[in-house]
Amino acid sequence: MKTLSIGIAGAGPAGLAAALMLSRHGHRVEILERFGEASPVGSGLMLQPTGLTVLNALGLLQPMLSLGSRIDRLYGADAKSGRTVLDVRYDALAGGRFGLAVQRAGLFGVLHDAVVAAGIPIRPGVTLAAATTAGEKALLLDASGQEVGRYDLVIDATGARSAIAAGAATAPGVRELAYGAFWATLDSDGLTHDPNALTQRYDRAKVMIGILPAGRARPAARDHVAFFWSVKIGDADAVKMAGLDRWKAGIRGYWPDCAPLLDQIGDWDQLALARYAHRTMRPPASGRIAFVGDSAHSTSPQLGQGANMALIDAATLAHALSVTDNIDAALAAYGRARRNHMALFQLLSLAFTPFYQSDSTALAWLRDRLVATIARIPPSPALLASIVSGTLIDPFAAAGLKECDWHAVRARPVVENVLTVSA
Repeated sequence: MKTLSIGIAGAGPAGLAAALMLSRHGHRVEILERFGEASPVGSGLMLQPTGLTVLNALGLLQPMLSLGSRIDRLYGADAKSGRTVLDVRYDALAGGRFGLAVQRAGLFGVLHDAVVAAGIPIRPGVTLAAATTAGEKALLLDASGQEVGRYDLVIDATGARSAIAAGAATAPGVRELAYGAFWATLDSDGLTHDPNALTQRYDRAKVMIGILPAGRARPAARDHVAFFWSVKIGDADAVKMAGLDRWKAGIRGYWPDCAPLLDQIGDWDQLALARYAHRTMRPPASGRIAFVGDSAHSTSPQLGQGANMALIDAATLAHALSVTDNIDAALAAYGRARRNHMALFQLLSLAFTPFYQSDSTALAWLRDRLVATIARIPPSPALLASIVSGTLIDPFAAAGLKECDWHAVRARPVVENVLTVSA
């Protein structure tokens, strides 16, 4: 395709990754960001083999590995009985796959540094309210309706609450999920935990407490963990009103090992309340506007696929533009390429979430007894590992990618403070 002028709304992982890939394909790219300075939002996340493969294609896998914590297992137990409820191991699949838990600040820093090194411009302090197609151009508009950019293509990467996506002709309905979570990034000193596992405790489906080893935000920093506690959004204010000490006492009652983390929390402002919604845009394009990441599809974080789907979206869109000589045809190809993978994981997330975050006592009972038993019987362990890995169906070929050789990645020494930017 000819060189395109592309405006990318949002400097999160999806926007930064898309900018890098499209710039390397020869397109003129600029990123528009609403904050005065581009910065990360959120606590910790899991990078799965899907997202890690995209980072490898960008030459950024090594610096990310130097910051993150390798995750080999997802483990959850009933907080009262100690019964194992969830035990997913990546090694149930052949190939040596693993997850990587990272701080959002770490992922942002690696991608942002690469964008700066590539000379891709970022326009900060621009609040975008809409995008529209005018002939063969895509226009970005601010809150007053003024045009702030005119491009051959606009990519919306502004997230689940995107005003651009909400105003698109293909915008779907939004289903707000009843449960969210309090999150905090905390020092891991003195904490008894498995450094290579996401560990959770449950009380039915109403209470879910988790510890995710999240590595470091930057080289030479101390290791931290992401700590989260599931809460019904409608109850969050009442929990705060009851007081921090009462909340802490409840968690200590469920999971005494959390005490070193709770001791670091002295104010509600240290906890961010995450809200989740389920929506899927089909197709993920409207006119000359493409949607990636949570702008195209959002759901609960139960399967840990959000950032990974965003990175695969960015790679797939860049690939579609590289093998097609027509923008409209490329956007149609992007939609087709992402349709099955996106639909499958949206469906799985919607199906799994009520077993872990809901008011249903019956679903929690089934999870603890029936589902937990079935999960130990082959081929269930391998199936669950492929779901968590994001590879239940192959997302790589449609993105022009080849999955990493994980055995080779494991054997490669991780070098501190490495930034390799592929040509």
